[in-house]
Order: sequence, then structure tokens, then C-alpha cells
Amino acid sequence: MNTIGTYLPPVNPVEEGQSSRLTPSQAQSNFSSMLKNAIEDLNHIQLESDNKTNGLANGSVENLHDVMITAQKASVTLETGVQVQSKAIDAYNEIMRMQV
Repeated sequence: MNTIGTYLPPVNPVEEGQSSRLTPSQAQSNFSSMLKNAIEDLNHIQLESDNKTNGLANGSVENLHDVMITAQKASVTLETGVQVQSKAIDAYNEIMRMQV
């Protein structure tokens, strides 16, 4: 499982005379890849929880604690994703209301 820190691009020191700004296409590419990785990780966690829950129902998994921990992790991860989505939409709406 990945953590949030693995999605962030590495910070490179800026040499004298170099610009530290990203081009819009680089920023868009970085953001889209970070978002894609986060969604794939969320999906992986949900699938893992589903597999362990099905295994418990079928009798192939005997460790209830592991199943419950995985289900809770999936729940917290999904809730975090929904909250991030909500904040991103709020930020977008706020930007769209700005007068230029």
C-alpha cells in the first residue's frame, strides 16, 4: 500500500540562475499522475477488503481481526477520498467565483 507521501513529486534544489517554476503542462501532468495513483491505491484497498470479506464468508480466511482491520482501513481511505473530492470542488467553485 502506498502512502500519501509517495504521490508527491520529489523536491529538487534550485541552482542559481535556474527557474523553480513548472510549466502549466508539467504541473497538469504531475497533478494528473498523482491523482491517478491515489485513485488506483484507493481501488486496491477496496478490492483487498472485498477479497478478505468474501474469504471470511467462504471460510477460507479464519482471522477475523485481519478482515476487520482491512475493512476499517478501506472505510477510512474512502471517506478521506470523498472529503478531498469535496474540498477540491469547493476550491474550484471559489476560483470560478473570482472576478478577473
